[in-house]
Amino acid sequence: MSNKIEDQRHLARAIELSREHMDEGAGGPFGAVVVREGKVLAEGWNQVTSANDPTAHAEVTAIRRACEAVSDFSLEGATLYTSCEPCPMCLASAYWARVARIVYANTRQDAAEIGFDDSLIYDEIPKPVSERLIPMDHQPSLEARAVFDAWADKPDKITY
Repeated sequence: MSNKIEDQRHLARAIELSREHMDEGAGGPFGAVVVREGKVLAEGWNQVTSANDPTAHAEVTAIRRACEAVSDFSLEGATLYTSCEPCPMCLASAYWARVARIVYANTRQDAAEIGFDDSLIYDEIPKPVSERLIPMDHQPSLEARAVFDAWADKPDKITY
């Protein structure tokens, strides 16, 4: 169950991070905080332009730092607070990390209005592979399949 006062406090911190690091020139106006059981696990902010990394969005950065802090790839039970509705990559990252909940301030429409428009990606994902803007060529490989088979049979694998 969410606590509105805690939600407001952590969301305010995500917004503060977005402004602080935007003003410093780290990247776009985005900040994020990962919290579990009332404890802040990590904070992140957009570092796309400062790190020359298109994946260094605030949410991804916060998720990476939180996973490192807890020494686990799962953030089960955690809440991701973010200054803006997550883009498709950040949303996928939250699912992969098993985040329990996301609380956000600005919408993706608000982001689009200032030049951060993710509609192309949202539109591309449901298309058949053959109809996407980035050409994708499926080239089956027996060796690639053998690696997958080896993974399926690997007794000491850590599943995720």
